Amino acid sequence: MAEKQTILILNFGGQYTQLIARRVRENKVFSEVVPWDISAEEAAAHQPVGLILSGGPSSVSDPNAPRCDPRIFDLGIPILGICYGMQLTADMLGGRVERAGEREYGRVTVRMAERSGLLHGMKEASSCWMSHTWQVSACPPGFRAVAFSENCPIAAMADDDRRIYGVQFHPEVTHTEEGGLLLSNFLYGVCGCRGEWTMKAYADTAVQNIRQTVGENGTVLLALSGGVDSSVAAALIYKAIGDRLRCVFVDHGLLREGESEQVCHVFQRLFPVKFVRADAAKKFFADLKGVTEPEEKRHIIGRDFIEVFRAEAKRLGRLDYFAQGTIYPDVIESGQGTNAAVIKSHHNVGGLPGELGFTELIEPLRMLFKDEVRALGEELGLPKDLVWRQPFPGPGLAIRVIGEVTPEKVRIVQACDAILREEVSRAGLEEAVSQYFAVLTGVHTVGVMGDERTYDYVIALRAVTTDDFMTADWARLPYDLIAAVSNRIVNEVPHASRVVFDVTSKPPASVEWE
Repeated sequence: MAEKQTILILNFGGQYTQLIARRVRENKVFSEVVPWDISAEEAAAHQPVGLILSGGPSSVSDPNAPRCDPRIFDLGIPILGICYGMQLTADMLGGRVERAGEREYGRVTVRMAERSGLLHGMKEASSCWMSHTWQVSACPPGFRAVAFSENCPIAAMADDDRRIYGVQFHPEVTHTEEGGLLLSNFLYGVCGCRGEWTMKAYADTAVQNIRQTVGENGTVLLALSGGVDSSVAAALIYKAIGDRLRCVFVDHGLLREGESEQVCHVFQRLFPVKFVRADAAKKFFADLKGVTEPEEKRHIIGRDFIEVFRAEAKRLGRLDYFAQGTIYPDVIESGQGTNAAVIKSHHNVGGLPGELGFTELIEPLRMLFKDEVRALGEELGLPKDLVWRQPFPGPGLAIRVIGEVTPEKVRIVQACDAILREEVSRAGLEEAVSQYFAVLTGVHTVGVMGDERTYDYVIALRAVTTDDFMTADWARLPYDLIAAVSNRIVNEVPHASRVVFDVTSKPPASVEWE
């Protein structure tokens, strides 16, 4: 196969930056997100076939606004600026950007003055997603306006000679009806992409990189949770280095019903590697006693995880590299991405390798989204029931028990969650719903059972649909399914007296309750 083709995406802090990366990959072209201040030399070293400048919250007139290396525009590489990226392109190349007379937000009809090149095949008038206060009021020398809206006279601009383009709207979001066509035009018509990037190609490249990093004799220690991400990471690393992979599974007692046993069975059967299970439930429950604040729970679990993991790792002898199944939403939510705010802490992002004394880290899934991880797992031949297993947070059921965590509360959640999963499976909706689980809310309500008054817990059901877990919508489960789950929970699970269904999307809510 020819040299891998790469599209570099300069991240200016836009909320849709990673969505741009996804859309490029969906076109079977590899994409990589890099900081906005990457130098022209560093960008060129990636040998990209094209650059995309993302949107962002800043105004180009702000003296502290992020501005890329101006030599980026002299590399001779096709460039597409989106929203802020377009405004920055215009400003840096001699155009003019001004505050819009009327701010545009939401779906706007954009009219194409030309329907060739970047806009090839698009309709004369197309519904596009706008989100801007500033806009280009005069094109830079060599550019021409190729699209406009009622309130935005330059909704797209083009310089075909230099192959530099800008669009004020967001082609990466589904609200832009022909956004996929525009991105395809840029990738294939402008950049000359071949569309050869697939999960097989990704797996082959990742295996080669792991082998090169680890060498012929190196060993790798993997923090194994038993979830989809760490399982796929294990399969990938095992394919690269075989039995030089060591897996440690910390059982903190906060897993789903029967999960600990299932994890041990699957990994001892699938991967003939050194596998250690550390039963540390008593320690975790003791340290969580009396703790109710979500972030404090996460920090305690992360701290205990490190302590237990370190003790088990010492028993395995020489270990050269540390590996974990971090995926991109983990990085974003932990504030590790460019301009990202901390939403919640992930104990597998940040300091874990350093705490264990490792200086080198292997994270082969770090730039993948959940659906891409599943596709990779299938490519690696993992069992379908493992690949499509429900996502599970690192802190486990501790963040699905609102308030203090106790063994009894965990048993209640385990039983409720098992019923929900059984009924979703019986309804044939396992792959139609991205994630679903039960939450012990900590709220007590009055009920009547057997003509007697009860005062027990409210159980919340959460189900969402999503492509990437960066945004999610609540799943419209059939009423009969919800009724069946509710009836079973109140009849079969002690101390569960009422069931409610969460109908909040992300944003504003997160998928998990804590």
